[in-house]
Amino acid sequence: MTKPLTFGEAYAHPVGRDAVDQLLRAVGISSKWVDNPVVSRLPLSWLARLTGREQGAELLASIEALLAPQRPGDGEPANAWWQEAVFYQVYPRSFADSNGDGIGDLTGIIEHLDHLVDLGVDCLWLSPIFASPNKDMGYDISDYRDIMTEMGTLADADRLIAACHERGLRLILDLVVNHTSDQHPWFQAALADPDGEYGNYYVLRDGEPDTPPNNWISFFSGPTWRWFPEINRWGLHLFAAEQLDLNWENPAVRREVAEVAQWWLARGVDGFRLDVINFISKRDGLPDGNQLIGQTMGFRGVEQYFHGPHVHNYLAELRRDGFTRADVAPGTEGLGEDATAFMVGEMPGIGMETGKLFTNTGRGELDLIFGFDHLETPGHVRWDDYRYDLNRLKDYLIDYQSRLGPGDWLSLFFENHDNPRMISKINPEPRWRSHLGKLLATLQLTMRGTPFLYQGQEIAAINQDFPTIDEMRDVESLNRYAELTAAGKDGFAGVIAGSRDHARTPMRWEDSPGLGFTTGQPWLAGHETSAGFTVAEQRADEHSVLNWYRLLIQLRRANPALTKGSIDFVDPGRKNYFAWYRRLGEEAWLIELNLSDRELKRPLTDATATVVLGTAAKRAATMAPYEALVCRAAKS
Repeated sequence: MTKPLTFGEAYAHPVGRDAVDQLLRAVGISSKWVDNPVVSRLPLSWLARLTGREQGAELLASIEALLAPQRPGDGEPANAWWQEAVFYQVYPRSFADSNGDGIGDLTGIIEHLDHLVDLGVDCLWLSPIFASPNKDMGYDISDYRDIMTEMGTLADADRLIAACHERGLRLILDLVVNHTSDQHPWFQAALADPDGEYGNYYVLRDGEPDTPPNNWISFFSGPTWRWFPEINRWGLHLFAAEQLDLNWENPAVRREVAEVAQWWLARGVDGFRLDVINFISKRDGLPDGNQLIGQTMGFRGVEQYFHGPHVHNYLAELRRDGFTRADVAPGTEGLGEDATAFMVGEMPGIGMETGKLFTNTGRGELDLIFGFDHLETPGHVRWDDYRYDLNRLKDYLIDYQSRLGPGDWLSLFFENHDNPRMISKINPEPRWRSHLGKLLATLQLTMRGTPFLYQGQEIAAINQDFPTIDEMRDVESLNRYAELTAAGKDGFAGVIAGSRDHARTPMRWEDSPGLGFTTGQPWLAGHETSAGFTVAEQRADEHSVLNWYRLLIQLRRANPALTKGSIDFVDPGRKNYFAWYRRLGEEAWLIELNLSDRELKRPLTDATATVVLGTAAKRAATMAPYEALVCRAAKS
C-alpha cells in the first residue's frame, strides 16, 4: 500500500510548495501554517477538509502530477545589462496617436521617445504590434511578420528600432505564442485540411458538438473548447474563442516560433516578453480539471497546464534556437547585438520556487518572469473591490528576497496592461495620490531586482470612473459582464474594480480635449477630470511624481549599491514600517517607507543616515503618512 503524501513532502518540492501556498492563500490561510511540525506530517488529503469541501482522489492526483523531479538551479550571477536596467512598458494603442484616427501607433511612439529618455529608462517594451483582428487587442496574432494595420508598417517598426538605439534605448516586443488568432494562415490551413500538416499545429480533437473534450474553463469565461462544424472537431482556446492554442508538442510549431524570434532579432529587436508562456505544455491526455482546485482558484483545469510536463525543455530549446544570435560571440552585449536576447515570461500561477526553476542562470531558460501573487492580498482576486494592504507587498518581497540564490533575480512591477492601477487599489482618496505615487516609485526603484514601469505610472495614473459597460472595450470584462448578468447578478459591479480597461485608457500628455494623445476620438475614452496629472503639468512642477521618478532613476544609475548591492531589511515584523539597507563596497543606503495613511513612530535611530531624496526633509521621530525617504548611510 502506497504511503499517503504528506504536507511536508509536497512542501519540500519547489512546485509543490508553490501549489500548496496558492491553495492556502486563495482560502485565506497563511502558508506559515504548514511550518508546524504536526501539520507537516498530516496527509495532503487534509487540504480538502480545510476548505470545507469533500475530498477526492483527484485532488491528490493533480498535486502529485506536479511533483516530477526537478534539477536544482545552481547558476552563477548573471551580471547582465538587464539587472541594472529600468524597463518601461507601452500599450501602443493608448500611448500616442500620430494620424488622428484615435488609435495609438508606432509613429506616435517615435515622436514621444524623448519622454522616455528624459525619464531615464533603459529599455522600451511594447505590447503586441503584430497583425491582428484585435479580438483581444493584439494578443490574437494573425501574422508574426507583419504590423497591425492601425499601428503602421514594417518600415515604421524598423524606424522605431533605429530611433530607440540612437537614443541608447533597447526595445523588446510582446510575443504571443501560446495561441494565435483563428485568422492566422496556419489555422486557416488547419481548417482546410485538419488531417494535414497544419492540423497538428493546434490542439484539435474529434468529438460530438454537445460534448467538449474536457471540463476546462476559459480565462475569458465559458468552456475552453470551440466546435468547428466544418471539420467536426473541437479546438482548444484557453482565452477567447478566436485565440486557438498552438500544439507545442509538435516540433514544427517550436521551429516556427524560433524562426519568428530570429527574424525579429535580425531586424535589431533586443528581446521579447513571452505572453502566458508557462501554459504552452499541457498534460498528456488533457485530463479533466479538479473541481476543488477549480472552485478555489477560479479556473477549472489550470493545474493541467500551468506547469506542464515539457515546459522547461521547450523554453531551453527556444532560448538556444530562437533567442541566441549565432553570429555573435557568447557574452557580447550591445544594442541590437546581444549574444542572447532578453527573455521575460509572463507566468500566471507560478510562485517563487517554481519561478526560480525558470530563471536560474544554471538552467538556461528565461532571464526573468512576471508572477502575480503579490498583486492581491490573500483571499482576494482582481475583481474584488477592496483596499490593498501594502504590508502584503512588504511580506512578499522580504520572503522572495530571502529565497534568492546567486543565480536568481526577480522582476519588480505593480502595474501592467492587464491590471487596475495600484494607487487606486491601495487608497483611492485624491489627497494621497501623489504621496502613494512617490512611495511606490521609491520602493520599486531602490529594491533589489529589475523594475518594470507601465505607462502613466510616472504621473500617478489611477482607475477611471467608467459610467456604464458601454464605455468599456476589454473582451475579458465584456464576457464576464455577460456571464454575471445572465446569472442574475450585477454584472457591472462584478467587473468595474478589476477591468483591464483602467490601464488602457489613453496616456495623459497634456490638459487638452484629446489629452495630447489624439486629435480625433480615442478608441477608449478616459473618465478623469483631475488637475495636475498630465505629463506637461508634472514636467513643469519640480515636486511632481514625474520628477520624483526622474530623480530616483538618476540616483539608481549613479549609485551601484542601489542596483547590485546587498539588501538587509530593518525591523521586518513592525506593521506599516518597511525599511532596508542597500550596501556595496564603501557605499550604503537606507530606504524607509510608511505604508499607511497615518503617522508612524520611526523605530530606527540611525544617526549616520542623511536624507538625499525624501517626501520629508529630515528623519523626524514621527513619519508622515506614506512617507518615503532615501538616505545615505554609513557602511556599517
